[in-house]
Amino acid sequence: MLFGRRKSSPSPDPVAITDPGGAGSPPGSALGSIWNDRLGRWATRSLQILMVLALAGLTVWGLVQVKLVVIPVLIAIILAAAAAPLVAWLRRHGWPAMLATWVTLLGSLIVLGAVVTGIVFAVRNQWDELVLSASEGFDDLLGWAETLPIPIDQAQIDDARDAIVDFVTSAEFGTGALAGVSAAAEVVTGALLVVVVLFFLLKDGDRIWEFFLRPFQGERLERGRRIGVTSVKVLGGYVRGTAVVAFVDAAAIGIGLAVLQVPLALPLAVIVFLGAFIPLVGATVAGILAALVALVANGPIVALIVVAIVIAVNQLEGDLLQPVVMAQSLKLHPLVILVALTAGTILGGIIGAVLAVPITAVGWAIVKVWDHPDPSLDVRRRPGRRRRERSGALRDPEAVPSDSAGGTPVA
Repeated sequence: MLFGRRKSSPSPDPVAITDPGGAGSPPGSALGSIWNDRLGRWATRSLQILMVLALAGLTVWGLVQVKLVVIPVLIAIILAAAAAPLVAWLRRHGWPAMLATWVTLLGSLIVLGAVVTGIVFAVRNQWDELVLSASEGFDDLLGWAETLPIPIDQAQIDDARDAIVDFVTSAEFGTGALAGVSAAAEVVTGALLVVVVLFFLLKDGDRIWEFFLRPFQGERLERGRRIGVTSVKVLGGYVRGTAVVAFVDAAAIGIGLAVLQVPLALPLAVIVFLGAFIPLVGATVAGILAALVALVANGPIVALIVVAIVIAVNQLEGDLLQPVVMAQSLKLHPLVILVALTAGTILGGIIGAVLAVPITAVGWAIVKVWDHPDPSLDVRRRPGRRRRERSGALRDPEAVPSDSAGGTPVA
């Protein structure tokens, strides 16, 4: 109709006006809004971090209480990771799983037994003389330091030396060095536990890890499998590389001491070998000990030459040897190593210091694989990505198609 009754337009819906925290708000809404601002979110996240730290501390405390079981298991895991390539090689060449496991296990025990026996016989008869020479060298060094114009408090130095001697000769040091084992029966129990756990890890390590991955599915399951592969690779590479580095360091420094006719060259070389398993600190302590013995027996000139030899060997190790033999392991920052060594020494003594760095390296490798997998560590890549790379589908993220004037980059 041209002239008709105009229809009225529908009125808009009324807009609800909220009054947060007002009289009409439900009880507790004002309190809830406090936790929704930036400071409240920070407080919530801080509380979560504190809870995680408390749980981690409780876990560590519980593990320390049963370290008679934990430390043998950790040692078995480390040995299994180091010996895993030999088992895999034997299986690839047609050896039955049981036979490959037994051959690897017996071979590992023979090698470890020979190393321990050699260390004991090399150090046992000359240990007292070594300690006496080191103590005399320390006294000579202090006597020379007193001639310097720098004031030295002799009482504090004597107290520090007595504290070190008391710690080394105390039951606490022995307890830490033997992983909390104070009786022969416990030593045998720990050794047997290492052998049993090592056998099952060599034989059924893959199936044991798959059992722990049963709760995971999909991408999490794949990440869990990559974590297993990466952990064995990093841990085994660290152990094998450290053993090679320790042998080379001990041989080089031992030969240098023998050429200089420094007494106790063999025990000092053994200490260098053992000290190499404690990064940063071990090589330094072994070098100082060798220099002190040389200072007493051969004079300051030979002692300075020994220090130069130790420094040169350590530099060659860090610049040439470690990048080659430890390429499969992660390189940790020195600060991380020092913190790990301190924590390991407090919790487990000497063995804790030895185990701290490889455990830290494996933990960091797990974090990298879980959050952002590193292609250099992840030996298995996704089949889809591999196919796309072969077909050339993956392009430079910064590249722009030639047929578009200003399009978005093509990934």
